[in-house]
Amino acid sequence: MANLHFHYGVMSSSKSAALIIAAYNFTKNGNKTEVIKPSFDTRFGNEKIVSRIGLSWNAMTMPNLQTYAPSSDTHVVLVDEVQFFSPSDIDKLVQIADNQNKIVMCYGLMTDSNEKIFPASQRLIEVGAKLHRMESNCQINGCMKMATHHLRFAPDGTVIHAGDQFALGDSNYKSVCRHHYNELYHNKQKTK
Repeated sequence: MANLHFHYGVMSSSKSAALIIAAYNFTKNGNKTEVIKPSFDTRFGNEKIVSRIGLSWNAMTMPNLQTYAPSSDTHVVLVDEVQFFSPSDIDKLVQIADNQNKIVMCYGLMTDSNEKIFPASQRLIEVGAKLHRMESNCQINGCMKMATHHLRFAPDGTVIHAGDQFALGDSNYKSVCRHHYNELYHNKQKTK
């Protein structure tokens, strides 16, 4: 089994729920598991990962992974919102996977709302993480295509084309298929 994994998908593709289920199953089977999230993710408190379907799990919060060292008896390291870490943090996870023989499973977004790959996500690809695409449907009413992109909206419903991509939550976003992304992003139509 590969020991470095990247589970990626659009918002609302159940990434955090999958992480929580993995943590539960590994722990239930006697495999000590450490769960990490970036420290600026305080949506549900400092030490908790919560999925939109109501599952939750305790987590360690860290601004970066440079000083992180899993316990010697830890078998699995799970990382939520991995896109918000840095490429050097990914290199730290590679060292843990390769030199300590731990299973490292990362969960997060591949690209931002401007179709730009997050640096940490790019680094996971570069270092050969096993990729697992998590699928979800387009959130435009009536569309049944697979969501592949994110649209970010201003309060008036217009699509935002610039700005900070390190935003938490999904209240200003929709996960959409490529067709609707191109239609709405490039034609500057409103929908929300």
